[in-house]
Amino acid sequence: MIPWLETTTPFPDVSEALTIDAPGLLAAGADLSPRRLLAAYRNGIFPWFSEGQPILWWSTDPRMVLHTDRFRISDSLRKTLRKVERSRIDGGRWQVTFDTSFEQVMRACAAPRRDGPGTWISEEIISGYTGLHALGHAHSAELWLDGELVGGAYGVCIGRMFYGESMFARVTDASKIALAYLVGFLRSEGVRMVDCQQETGHLASLGAAPIPRAAFLEHLRAAIRQGEIEAWKPVPPLTDAR
Repeated sequence: MIPWLETTTPFPDVSEALTIDAPGLLAAGADLSPRRLLAAYRNGIFPWFSEGQPILWWSTDPRMVLHTDRFRISDSLRKTLRKVERSRIDGGRWQVTFDTSFEQVMRACAAPRRDGPGTWISEEIISGYTGLHALGHAHSAELWLDGELVGGAYGVCIGRMFYGESMFARVTDASKIALAYLVGFLRSEGVRMVDCQQETGHLASLGAAPIPRAAFLEHLRAAIRQGEIEAWKPVPPLTDAR
């Protein structure tokens, strides 16, 4: 059994999360208000649920994370990033922006994929995270080709802790390009870790790896005490990454 949260109920300690059946499941209920979401992320908790389910809150152990100095870039992607960067500087076909189309990025991430249906990103989720964006705690990276949004990523940032949420691509490697610019920027601002929440082969191919929840929480607590990032502007991508 997991606790049911009312809108005023605080989260239980993450040590109470399930370890079998649904490992990491901590609680259900409450709401997706910016206040609730910030409380969740500050404690290493995130929402994840499917249509027809109540809001489910998770704190997985181990936790999948990407250290920004271990982001893995293939040789082919490195060549593409150099082309995109030249275009970005020269005002060419490829452009990269941050926070200009946050809701559009979220809706693109929610759209059906070639290999399956849409994601878990519901209208309720979109409403909650656009509220965080309005408060300056949710951010997006956008990749444009000939003025069309072709790739992007978004997540939550508190202090110097970034929590990755989702990515999308409409052309080859578009999500990886957007992520490379985002990770490069975060690294330049002293963000050492991106929370990826759960293990997937795709994230592992980019350099992410699981760490114990206790280690994740220790890093999180120190990172969120640091000052907020003031200006979100693209910088040259991490072409020197592994």
